[in-house]
Formats: sequence, structure tokens, C-alpha cells
Amino acid sequence: MTGGEKVSSTARSKGILRWWVYQKERFPLVQHGPLILAFSFSAVAFAWMLRSTAGWPSLLSVVVAFGSCLIFFLQLRIADEFKDEEEDALYRPYRPVPRGLVSLRELGSLFVLGAIVQVGLALWLDARLLVLLLVTWTYQALMSKEFFVEKWLRGKPLTYMISHMAIMPLVDLYATSTDWLAYQGYPPSGLFWFLLASLFNGMVIEIGRKIRSPQDEEQGVPTYSAVWGRKRALGAWWLVMGLTLACACIAAHRIDFFLPLAIVLSMTFGVAVFTGLSFLRRQTPQAGKWIENWSGVWTLVLYLSLGPAPLFLRELI
Repeated sequence: MTGGEKVSSTARSKGILRWWVYQKERFPLVQHGPLILAFSFSAVAFAWMLRSTAGWPSLLSVVVAFGSCLIFFLQLRIADEFKDEEEDALYRPYRPVPRGLVSLRELGSLFVLGAIVQVGLALWLDARLLVLLLVTWTYQALMSKEFFVEKWLRGKPLTYMISHMAIMPLVDLYATSTDWLAYQGYPPSGLFWFLLASLFNGMVIEIGRKIRSPQDEEQGVPTYSAVWGRKRALGAWWLVMGLTLACACIAAHRIDFFLPLAIVLSMTFGVAVFTGLSFLRRQTPQAGKWIENWSGVWTLVLYLSLGPAPLFLRELI
């Protein structure tokens, strides 16, 4: 190997390492991958079960939904990097962009590359998906600009959260459309409750990741525990979890899976209440991670109960 080849090989290795570190810190695939797979497969499976009583959804639909959703959530992370550039530089210099690990220009290129892959996936399945893809991108763009009312939104944390979490049912709508749009042409009856459960579940995740112990609060980071207080933040977390449960039960009723889902999710909700009470009693460093981690468990149980579990049960029966 010549000197030039060695330098080129070393540069490539460093480049790969940089992106590996970035994903580990800002978009950990080990953590997000299973959740997004459950999210996307559940969407396809639920849409399939609303319009069919036997068999399995198309593997192509599952692949397109998972690949598109993975990129959607990566794009949301990248959009946050742009949106929070000034705050990160001021309050969070340890993050990858302000410390120079990756640049916004590189992230922008990654965003565009992801969009190209999404277009390719849509065309692979059904070109009509491009319409919903454009709708979702448009909402993403509006979010990145804070809907052009940033100052107004920043002073209203509840409105801010709802406006941003509305992206969740849009992404879920796109994932379900890889089944119903491609093979039926119109959304099946009952899909609304699945999408509404997705909206409230997005709030579960959003609130859950921003509840912290006093020692873990950071200057310039408006967590819900800091803005609302820990008790009110926990109450809001439980409330949106309860709303998710109610919508999920109605959705499950449409696919004849009400009782199993109600039992499993109610038990998961019960553990969430216990976890929250334990957090209030023990304000130790990193105790807020209990809330964030259980939000992830709740999400996994929710989507497994609305997709894979009833689908497998149908086949067994």
C-alpha cells in the first residue's frame, strides 16, 4: 500500500468513526431501531388487519415502511441540530455539532440523501406514496421553522409540544399507507384511532424524556420538570399515557384484540405509575432515566400489541 493509499484509508476510517460516534450519541440505532421497527410494522399490520381477516401484509410494504420511518426520525434529529444550533453552542457545547465532530453542512447532505432514498422506496412500491411523503416533508419543514411563530410558541410549552408531536400521526399515516394506499387505494375505517394513539404516544415519549431530577437539570434546557414542576410533569405524563391507552383500546376493538391489549397496557401503565412515584420519592441523579426508559418500554408494548401480537394470534387461531 502506497503512502497516499494509507492516508486515504486512514481518512475513511476516521470518517466512519465520526459518524459512528454521532449516531451513538444523537441517534442510537440499538435503542431506536427496535422501536422504529415495532412502530412501522405495527402500522402496516394494523392497516392490513382492518381490511383483511387472514394472511400477512406484504413484505415489500413492511420494508418500505421501516426504511422510510427510520429516515423520517433521523431527519427529525437532523432538523433539531439546525434549529438548536445557537442554544447548543451556548449551553450544550459537548454535543457533536458545537464540538466539531460533524458539521451542519454534512448533516444537511445526509438529510438530502435520506430524502432521495425515501423517494426511491416510494417509487419501488407505489408512486402515489409521493403525495403523502411531500405532506410529511412539508410539516417537517414548518416544524424546523417553528411555524414562523417561534417566540409565541416558546412561551407555551403545551402548544409547542402538541404542534411538534403532530408529526407522529403523519409519519404513522405514511407507514400505514404502504399497505392501504398501495393495495386498496383509500384508508380503512378505524385507522383514525390508531393515528390518535400515535399522537398521544408521541407526547408520552416527549414528556418522559424531559422529566429530570434537580441535579440533572441544565441551564438553557426547558424540561417539563423545570417548567411545570416535577409533580405536574409526572401528572401530564400519566395523563397522555392514559389517553394513549384509551385510543389504543378503541383501535384494538376494531381488530378484535381489545381485551389482551387492555390487560397488557393497563399493567404497563400501572408500572409507569409506580415508577413515577418512586422518582418523586428518590430525587437521585439520573433518576429521570427511569421515566424516559419506561416511556420506551410503553411504546414498544403499545405497538407490539397493535400489530405483531394480534397478527400472530390470528394465524394461531
